[in-house]
Amino acid sequence: MPKLMSHLDMLEAQAIFALRETAASFERPVLLYSIGKDSSVLLRLATKAFAPAPIPFPLLHVDTGMKFKEMYQFRSQIAADPNLTLLIEEPGPLPDDLSQIDRSHCCAKRKTEALLHALSAHRFDAAIGGARREEEKSRAKERMFSYRNRNGVWDPRRQRPEIWNVFNTKIAEGESVRVFPLSDWTEMDIWLYIEREKIPVVPLYFAAERLVIERNGQLIPTEGCQNLLRPGEQMVTRLCRFRTLGCFPCTAAVPSTAKTVQEIILELSTTDGSERTTRLIDFDVEGSMERKKKEGYF
Repeated sequence: MPKLMSHLDMLEAQAIFALRETAASFERPVLLYSIGKDSSVLLRLATKAFAPAPIPFPLLHVDTGMKFKEMYQFRSQIAADPNLTLLIEEPGPLPDDLSQIDRSHCCAKRKTEALLHALSAHRFDAAIGGARREEEKSRAKERMFSYRNRNGVWDPRRQRPEIWNVFNTKIAEGESVRVFPLSDWTEMDIWLYIEREKIPVVPLYFAAERLVIERNGQLIPTEGCQNLLRPGEQMVTRLCRFRTLGCFPCTAAVPSTAKTVQEIILELSTTDGSERTTRLIDFDVEGSMERKKKEGYF
């Protein structure tokens, strides 16, 4: 009697199908590598999809210059793999005082514009990312193969139907597609897969004593920024971890005692709310994420 596929087996098979479809349908695909847990899962899936051959497309990291030091250390380990090609897009020097950076301006210049420039410069026609529909309401509108016009703009009203996993991958010159193989995964699925596959992740995901600023119910890391304190605030040490990783000025930690993957899974089983609630940039204005996506952000 054939063995029944588990929930993770089915998600894995769906993601591998999307990765192979991308490689077969587009001339110059690229995998966007953000160093986070979703990217780590996506990289493992891509490795499985094309084994024993190497992954047939490069990785691209848009480096804002404001990632945590542990993220850069982890990226160096990945870049050392001789079977991988890692491209790094750096949007220019940072100001001396990072505390004066406007988050919306920074996200537009150092993320969106840098990403669009890299995609155009390398003529990539398909960009594979680790976004999941469950993360945030505007991402719930995405297709697995998400069409972008010649300016890299996403229009939710012009997305193509995806019936029975039949994908329309036809594009004109200058147009592109963003591919999301993890669309149907949840945060819990990600960690269950990390546990099953023994996938290494950045240590910031695990609880440790960290120096933070408590502000509006968020634990703001102090790394890399000077003069962050507002009147009445002070730096305190808290046992915490990160559920999601981005730039340090706009990524908050959560109180946690989870120091292993198994403990994270147990913690998530009693946790409500998306991990994106700790990404401060998502809430600078109403509809912030959807507006950024229309401008070209992932």
